[in-house]
Amino acid sequence: MDIIHALILSVVEGITEFLPISSTGHLILASQLLKIEQTESIKNVLLGNSLVTVAALFWGGILIIIVELFFKEKDHHVNDIGKISLKSALVIGLFQSISVVPGVSRAAATIIGARLMGVKRKTAAEFSFILALPTMLAATGLDLLKSDFSFGTSEVILLVVGFLGSFLVASLAIKFLLSYIQNHSFIAFGVYRIILAILFYLLILRNA
Repeated sequence: MDIIHALILSVVEGITEFLPISSTGHLILASQLLKIEQTESIKNVLLGNSLVTVAALFWGGILIIIVELFFKEKDHHVNDIGKISLKSALVIGLFQSISVVPGVSRAAATIIGARLMGVKRKTAAEFSFILALPTMLAATGLDLLKSDFSFGTSEVILLVVGFLGSFLVASLAIKFLLSYIQNHSFIAFGVYRIILAILFYLLILRNA
């Protein structure tokens, strides 16, 4: 992987991490399209679960659409993070744990959990962002510990480029999502997931 690849993947990660469309699924697809040499983190953890990823993308999209169609936002629904009960927060956290399955999407899992618990869209998205911080910090810390911080100069450069690229793009993605859901539902993201799953299958799995 070179700096250009790292930059492209960081942009993909930044755009998709906080949207309910699965950053893992996009990173796998992007890696395949860029013909990036597969390392053991990618090969065993991600590509080894391609069928699971496609299924999670597809059915996750279906579930998002169902939730949006049958769980309409009502006036009495929670519209402030501070009003989310401990019980609801626990349930939403349990939903987030489902995102360990590649293709599920941490954002989608938490948002769906929040919507089912009677939380309004914008508040559900905001709560999802907050839940992401400790999760991402813990995951990053664990990866660093496993690597014993043994990075070469080139690897450090790739990490810095990836971090900065993802951070900047993610900031824009968050602003977009909060603005978009003011007047729209999450249905478009569900449809997008279904289309991505089909393309994923046609472009990668079918020719594997």
